[in-house]
Amino acid sequence: MTTPDIAARRALGACAALMVGALALTACGGNASAKSDDSKGGQQDSAARTSTAKIVISAKDGSTGASINTTGVQVSGGRLTDVKMTVAGSGQAVDGTLSADGGTWKPEEQLERGTKYEISATAKDSKGLTAAANSIFTTVNSSNSYIGTYTPDNGTTVGVGMPVSFDFDKVITDRKAVQSHITVTSSSGQQVVGHWFGSQRLDFRPQDYWKAGSEVTMKIDLDGVEGANGVYGVQKKTVTFTVGRSQVSTVDANTQTMTVVRDGKVLKTVPVSTGSPEHTTYNGQMVISEKFVQTRMNSQTVGLGGEYDIPDVPHAMRLTTSGTFIHGNYWYNRGNPPFGREGTSHGCVGLADVQGAQGDTMAKWFYDNSLVGDVVIVKNSPDKTVQPDNGLNGWNLSWSDWTAGSSV
Repeated sequence: MTTPDIAARRALGACAALMVGALALTACGGNASAKSDDSKGGQQDSAARTSTAKIVISAKDGSTGASINTTGVQVSGGRLTDVKMTVAGSGQAVDGTLSADGGTWKPEEQLERGTKYEISATAKDSKGLTAAANSIFTTVNSSNSYIGTYTPDNGTTVGVGMPVSFDFDKVITDRKAVQSHITVTSSSGQQVVGHWFGSQRLDFRPQDYWKAGSEVTMKIDLDGVEGANGVYGVQKKTVTFTVGRSQVSTVDANTQTMTVVRDGKVLKTVPVSTGSPEHTTYNGQMVISEKFVQTRMNSQTVGLGGEYDIPDVPHAMRLTTSGTFIHGNYWYNRGNPPFGREGTSHGCVGLADVQGAQGDTMAKWFYDNSLVGDVVIVKNSPDKTVQPDNGLNGWNLSWSDWTAGSSV
């Protein structure tokens, strides 16, 4: 999917994602009384060993000015075992070459300008321990043009909470001109309205969640449209995506449970562990914006020092830009599991899992049954409501406040 580069990271009390190069670093979950706390800021026990392999993707996650010539992957302290690069949305593979020593990988051909790509890489150290890294980025454009990185991508199927979101690589001063050249319509007949978050982000959504099974069409006619003084758009295309079944999952911080409702019927009630009293979880409606079978999480991204650095957090799904995830937790105290009992994370929502993202676990079940665009609602947490621009979470604005942010 095409993910916007948005919102500042939350300084403390959130499970945060750090890119080393483009390495997705994020975390939370765990038991406060155990040797290992959750990935949001806790410590690992002795069984959760850290790989010495360090992967660097030159194109940083979320960047909109990646080089079309020098984008690549390198590793220290190990060997690359697998690198996959695709054009985001279409899934078209980009061929690449791995060096003989397994230390570097690069595309065989020059990348296209203004194109969004995805890279996922894994590596192993001398002890066979795995590290993973992911990056989604857009290649560079010329200095006198602007481009809107958008989500969702053409041909995708998303959950009912998925907004259309544009992140522009230049400051837009003529918001009316730009917004009036983007139209979003739905086969459901729902009215769709745009809302500006600052001068570089424009989201579209209906008053209520999309109707399940509807088709949404986005017409981008920005070619030649002046968005700022002497800066012109270069995009002209039509994008369509499908809204899948309706799934809304509600996390109750009082009971430490999550109720998964699909098409109006309860699918399952899942025991979870939310934020601890010191590191609470945001309330509000949050939309899954990214999914990673495994990703790295590091406490330094939220100013918590070296409390944790977990290279292979399983079944991680992003809920906020600042780093809130719902993800698997394999480092919890087996003698005193927190799930369904107490909040022990540093702001994320944790589910029982095993190392390696294998096995019949609750976290794997939820991951397999979730789409990008599905809604996760958190209630009864002592924290505040998540900001609407912290992730794809504009549903936390009333309809009147949403429409007030339109420029047309």
